[in-house]
Amino acid sequence: MSRRFFLILPIAALLGASFWLSPGWLQLCAGLALFLFGMQCLEEGLRQLAGSKLEQLLGRSTATPFKSLLFGVGGTLLLQSSTLVSLLTIAFISTGLIQLAGGIAILFGANLGATSGIWLLAMAGQNLSLSPLALPLLVFGVLASFLGARSRAAGRIVLGIAFIFLGIDQIKDGFASFGDGLDMSGYQVQGLVGSLLFAALGLLVTVVLQSSHATLMLTLAALAGGQLELGQSLAIAIGSNIGSSVTTAFVGSLGGNRSGQRLALAHVLFNVLTGVLAFVLLTPLAWLVQAIAGFAGLGDNLLIQLAMFHTLFNAMGVLLFWPWQDRLASQLTRWLPDRQEPKVLITELDPARSEPARTAARYLNERALDSADAAAGAVVQELNHLGRLSLEVICHALYLPVDQLGKVRADDALLRAAPEKFHFEAEALYQRHIKGVYGDLLSFMGRMEQPMDEEHQRFWVGCQVAALQLVDAVKDAKHLQKNLGHYLEGAPCTARDAYVELRGHLLAALHEVYQLGRSGLDGQPWHDHLQALDDKAARFDGEFRQRLFAQVRSGQLDGLQTSSLMNDLGYASRIIQSLRNVLLIGEEQPLFHELRRLGSSSDERLIVLD
Repeated sequence: MSRRFFLILPIAALLGASFWLSPGWLQLCAGLALFLFGMQCLEEGLRQLAGSKLEQLLGRSTATPFKSLLFGVGGTLLLQSSTLVSLLTIAFISTGLIQLAGGIAILFGANLGATSGIWLLAMAGQNLSLSPLALPLLVFGVLASFLGARSRAAGRIVLGIAFIFLGIDQIKDGFASFGDGLDMSGYQVQGLVGSLLFAALGLLVTVVLQSSHATLMLTLAALAGGQLELGQSLAIAIGSNIGSSVTTAFVGSLGGNRSGQRLALAHVLFNVLTGVLAFVLLTPLAWLVQAIAGFAGLGDNLLIQLAMFHTLFNAMGVLLFWPWQDRLASQLTRWLPDRQEPKVLITELDPARSEPARTAARYLNERALDSADAAAGAVVQELNHLGRLSLEVICHALYLPVDQLGKVRADDALLRAAPEKFHFEAEALYQRHIKGVYGDLLSFMGRMEQPMDEEHQRFWVGCQVAALQLVDAVKDAKHLQKNLGHYLEGAPCTARDAYVELRGHLLAALHEVYQLGRSGLDGQPWHDHLQALDDKAARFDGEFRQRLFAQVRSGQLDGLQTSSLMNDLGYASRIIQSLRNVLLIGEEQPLFHELRRLGSSSDERLIVLD
């Protein structure tokens, strides 16, 4: 936080000095701030009003490429942000809710939908003042905020529109008073070099403002005020289009998920190649735009011509890429193949040699918090990760290799063997591999601010309980390991044999959990298998207790040994109960089924919450 403060402080000081020196520059920046704030209000209000309907629509809108295209257009028209639609799509692909080909078609639609904003701004014109409309909207927006949650969201939308209108007028007035200092119409660099310079300007402004709409608003105001020529504005429009994919690429690369990275790369390829094509055809496209505008009687309206050009070259890009979208998806998969899932997650060889870094969450992308369904998908993936880690830690607590989980019949000699010289302490594994992931999960779920319906709320509570049950199972295994190691390292005796039996019972139960989690069973057959696991555990518990007391009566066990065995039987029973509860939570939550059906499955997962 301190670094960010010291970075922002000189920038704020320079801005403050520039505002004092130039009132026109202050007016221009204030207008831009109002415009961006209005877009934020509009986005937040729409999302609060829609709840999870936008996410549900997105999940259903990828049945065909054309439906995906229409969703991209409609979503961008509604939210007025192609960047937001792109980031939401990345979040959904990263959690497996939609496929790559559908996401690519949504991006095509988002680029087309982004042209709507510039048309509205261009048709408003330079001489039309929107402030008279904004003032009553401000009043109604504030009044709506006192009438309940949904009215507050609607009021947020109205306020957003009002601030956008005020921002547009401020930007126009700022250019009018500050225009002489920003007049770039005299800077004539001929040919491709000049176009590249202004395109670079459009790209840079879009990256800084994180909004191509804002860049185009500034361009329209400068064009209407005579500070830019039409050719320069066309180049800036191309650059802003390319700049809108920079945020997508940055977020996709940070997310670490291959699906999100593929979509981010697809967005960059589409915008860059479309921009290159627009540069190559800039002269004929400009001529075509002027011809169409002249035919429609708009030959002297430069704003409409800029909007027309923006739509034309984006539509040209969609037509160019449309026949190749399936092949593009396949090529992206080859360029960025899925990372090979390791069979074992805990891989340190010598626990005494070094201190490995603490394991962190793998699937909790921050952008997933923009959507209730995307966040739910990320949590399910991370619970699977925590489940795998938990089973591995429990195996190490039993002094057994992880590959024993997949074996139908345990190796009797291995069950009777003493712990190896270099073995893992369950406490250390808990600190390194469980605690960090569990903490990341809780932090991620705690930061979820999107409105959720009753089903999502139940799902969220179920996820928290499932994570806690996994952690409780590991903690019980930590307690069990102490006595188990003591007796396994000792001489053969009745107590040692009892611990070997307890070790074999718990391993068999872990194997059942492993198999049930991976099975494709559903409904009653699944519940029958779970009941069989419960019955077997209860039967073993009763018979084991009876044998212990019989051995006490015969003098084979003393009171201390019996006390240890009874306590550790309780730990083993709680481990089995916690793991079966995790499976049951997943089975009883409808949203788990939906997420698993839409998402990709992995044969290597040890616990699948379904």
